[in-house]
This record gives sequence, C-alpha cells and structure tokens, in this order.
Amino acid sequence: MLDLSRLRALHAVQLHGSVGGAAQALGYTPSAVSQQIAKLERETGTTLLERQGRGVALTDDALMLVRTAEEMLRLAEQAQVALEERKGRPEGRLRIAAFPSGARGLMPRVLARLAADHPQLDLRMSEVDPHLSVGLVARGELDLALAHDWDITPMPAPEGVRSIPLGEDHCELLLPAGHPLAARDSLVTADLAGRRWVCQPPGTVCHDWLHTTLRTAGQEPDVAYYVAEFQTQVALVAEGLGIALLPRLGRGPLPEGVVLRPLVPVPTRRLFAVTRDCLLGRPAVRAALGAMREAAGAGPS
Repeated sequence: MLDLSRLRALHAVQLHGSVGGAAQALGYTPSAVSQQIAKLERETGTTLLERQGRGVALTDDALMLVRTAEEMLRLAEQAQVALEERKGRPEGRLRIAAFPSGARGLMPRVLARLAADHPQLDLRMSEVDPHLSVGLVARGELDLALAHDWDITPMPAPEGVRSIPLGEDHCELLLPAGHPLAARDSLVTADLAGRRWVCQPPGTVCHDWLHTTLRTAGQEPDVAYYVAEFQTQVALVAEGLGIALLPRLGRGPLPEGVVLRPLVPVPTRRLFAVTRDCLLGRPAVRAALGAMREAAGAGPS
C-alpha cells in the first residue's frame, strides 16, 4: 500500500517546485520531506526526483504518482468532511490565510472567538496576499482565506472555489499635515496628478488598484517608496516624503503630523472569504465563516 503522507510530500514538491518549498507548506523540515520521498522511492522501486541544477525535477513515474496523490487527497478530504459533519461539531485542523491588514485588523477577533467556542479546533493561520491565497485554497493547501479585491478590479473565483462576501473596507488619503492638499475637505482623482506616492510593492492588490485608477484618469503614478507594511507607509508620510492611500482595516492610530482626507468617489475594498465548494458543509469552516461575518460587521480596528 502506498503511504498517503509520503504521496502528500511528493505532491507538495510538485506544487512548490522544491523540497524546501514543500517543507514550508507542510510544516516539516526539508530533511523530513526528503526522507519521506526516499521511503516512497524504496517502496515503489523507482526514482522519483532527479537533480536539475540547484533544484530537483520530478520523473515521469513521479508525475504519475502525483496524479494518483491528488485523487487520494481529494477522497481523504471528502471523508474527513463527512466524518466531521456526522459528529456535528467543529474539530480537526483548519488552515486559514489572511491578507496583512485583515490579519491584523480582523483575524485576532476571529481566532479568539473560535478558540474560545471550539477548543478542539487546531487553528493555523498564515499571512498571505489575495493574489496567492485564493490559488492556495483552490489547490487544497488552505481550507479558508480572508481576501479582498477592489470595486474596479474584481477578483474572479477559480473553478470549485466559493467566494462569500463579508463587507466593505473604505480607503482614505494620508497626507503630511503641511501638504497643500491637506487644507481641502475632500479630494478627487484629478487633485493627485504629479504627487509623490508611498505604495505597496508590485504584485499586490493595493498596488494594482492605485496604478489602474491613476492611469485610467490619464496620470502616471510617481511612486517613490514601495513599502509592504502599512505602519512604515504612515511613518514615511509623517516625515513629509509622500502621500498614501490606505484602508481603514488594520490601519491603527495615526501619529501627529498625518491627516486623513476622503477621496471622492470613495475607493472601496470588498472583503470576502474563499473556500472550496466541498468544504462548505464542514462544521469548522461554517464556524469560521460565522466568526468572520461577526468580526467584519463590528467594523475595522
């Protein structure tokens, strides 16, 4: 009989492209993953990984086993969900991802509620941008993700993945107190022409929204500072180095020297949870979705 944990390790190497990537995704050490695959090679009497430069490549036999592993993992997941449904209570491991400001502004309340109400749940959370987390849910590496998109750039759900709306998060302009625009009560996109920006790095949802919005208005954004962490963006604005557009969720208190001004129309992030269709009946997922809805309804922190 083929060992499911060893097939899972091989499947993870194929998904992540390396033994190290597989180890990180599974929560193992690279040595443990290599040992699992070595045992699988002995059991099957075939070579599964071949050296390719500094990395490894899967052999044809390995790719065949990966296809088998995908089916076995799918069946194992279905059995787990069915068993939990029969018991009627949330239990087992629940793997969650959340985008950074959601992980800070929403998920502490969600995780605390779940831990208090369902101590038999083994909760695991990773901070992952929606560009990646939705795909991880689709591939079965996560059970649930807190994600967001923008009203002007909606993010489609992959096949087999369900998107559950949770609410909205509004964004505002952060300006140095002495900035010429700070004297106005509200601003429009035309006011932003020629301004220096502090913005999240390329490949993030917020970066894409800013560039799409300004370019649609005929402006090329002058981004002087690419910064992932919101609090660092606030610090740069406080020093008068640029302006930033930040959501309320997870923003926290602002220091002296930084003012907020609304942008009209108001930029709106849509908050949603994503999970696979086959997990919608799992009590742990239903409990987590309920806690997310409750926390999102309470407003940003």
